[in-house]
Amino acid sequence: MTEKKLPWWRGAAIYQIYPRSFADSNGDGIGDLPGITAHLPYVASLGVDAIWLSPFFKSPMRDFGYDVSDYCDVDPIFGTLADFDALVARTHELGLRIIVDQVWAHTSDEHPWFVESRSSRDNARADWYVWADPKPDGTPPNNWQSVFGGPAWTWDARRGQYYMHQFLTQQPQLHLHHPQVQESVFDIIRFWLDRGVDGFRIDAINHSMHDPRLRDNPPAPEDGKVRTRPFDFQIKKYSQSHPDIPLFLEKVRKVFDEYEDRFTVAEVGGENSDIEMKAFTQGDSRLNTAYGFDFLYAPDLNADFLRTALVKWPAQTHAGWPSWAFENHDAPRAVSRWAKGLDAEAYCRMKILLLACLRGNIFLYYGEELGLPQVDIAFEDLQDPEAIANWPLTLSRDGARTPMPWRSDAPYMGFSEARPWLPMGETHRALAVDVQEARPDSLLHWTRRVLALRNGSLALRAGAIHFRDAPDDLLLFERAHEDERLLCAFNLGSQPVAWALQEPCQPLLTTGGVENRLFPAASGMVARIVTPAR
Repeated sequence: MTEKKLPWWRGAAIYQIYPRSFADSNGDGIGDLPGITAHLPYVASLGVDAIWLSPFFKSPMRDFGYDVSDYCDVDPIFGTLADFDALVARTHELGLRIIVDQVWAHTSDEHPWFVESRSSRDNARADWYVWADPKPDGTPPNNWQSVFGGPAWTWDARRGQYYMHQFLTQQPQLHLHHPQVQESVFDIIRFWLDRGVDGFRIDAINHSMHDPRLRDNPPAPEDGKVRTRPFDFQIKKYSQSHPDIPLFLEKVRKVFDEYEDRFTVAEVGGENSDIEMKAFTQGDSRLNTAYGFDFLYAPDLNADFLRTALVKWPAQTHAGWPSWAFENHDAPRAVSRWAKGLDAEAYCRMKILLLACLRGNIFLYYGEELGLPQVDIAFEDLQDPEAIANWPLTLSRDGARTPMPWRSDAPYMGFSEARPWLPMGETHRALAVDVQEARPDSLLHWTRRVLALRNGSLALRAGAIHFRDAPDDLLLFERAHEDERLLCAFNLGSQPVAWALQEPCQPLLTTGGVENRLFPAASGMVARIVTPAR
């Protein structure tokens, strides 16, 4: 594959922005689209290829934008459609692409579609959502459970039926099997692509279709893990992951093929995510890639675990193209999960180099380039509905959603002139952008160097990966494309590891004090394998 034939998204580095927490332009304590636009030069300076915006659509914000009440408008707290158009234009001026979230599994209960659907059993949208009669004793139609706790069914007296919701009661399940619902989704796709959007991240896609026969889910086998939600007590055999989802995605792909250079990535979690990700990205008629959860909730990162995750995606075309992230808006910050007594900055330097060396697309979460740790949010400051409902056993997602620290000495660290919607992380003050911009050896500058290396290497962006045997906690693999061969080595353990290069190599980037055949804890190296002259 030559560079000309390489799609822009193949091996791309994508920067996730959580709009509420990135930059507030109007002093209301909530981030917005003009705030993002103002800081796009900073994002472009990192060397990423695209930005991904979490939902900014009109919403009651019960689940902070993942409960959409109008798919084709901007919520006033974030700005206007004109602000969005300005953001797209500036993004493209800077050579970046823009990806937006799409939530097709459910809407808000305030969406006009649902308001009409619940009004009677015989209106034009009566079957646009999943409705079912109660059992003879008045209980829900089956045993399905909501991700956020309790039954996946809520009684509605207007219709004398239950409606399904896999998340909050305010997020009724769309009946995506319905042809008219699908056509409405296709209209939404065209609306945003016509505005210049370069791609979609599709939320909870394996939750988007259910078993029309409403069969009970079987119980999950005992695995010794603490279960904090009824949802965890079931195998989700019938409530999600319906076999018609890949067929629906083929229709989605046909809409995308009406446009040039567009990109699709699916969010896929759950027990069968590996199988589903491959099904959703198989061949050239479905999605471009799938966004895995392998590392997002992992309490530890070790060589065996990482190798096992990556070898599931071999280089054969039919296996699909993966995407990887160590952090996002739903998961605890990685450095807080993995560093565990090691020097946090050293660990972050190793982690970002490792991420850049993985085969597939890579996602960076805002602030990851600064090494932001998880923030401990007090119960009275919580906004996350899942954490509030399951306190204190469910770790709050709010701790990874706190505002971006731009200036260490400014009120609210430069995020806003007013009290932010979530508390600032005080530990973030010393990691603020202005502090790290002033330090040539900072993690921020290191991230730029790492992404520059990836951008300049077809082996890292698109090449094959081959794992080598290595001692102890050393992860060792080769990335190769045509004549370019790179050796990547990382000590993911807490103790030094001795290992000698077996062939002539030219180090390109090293971190953590790699020298004299010794890899200290939280160290890494990328080296070019030198082919002897013939």
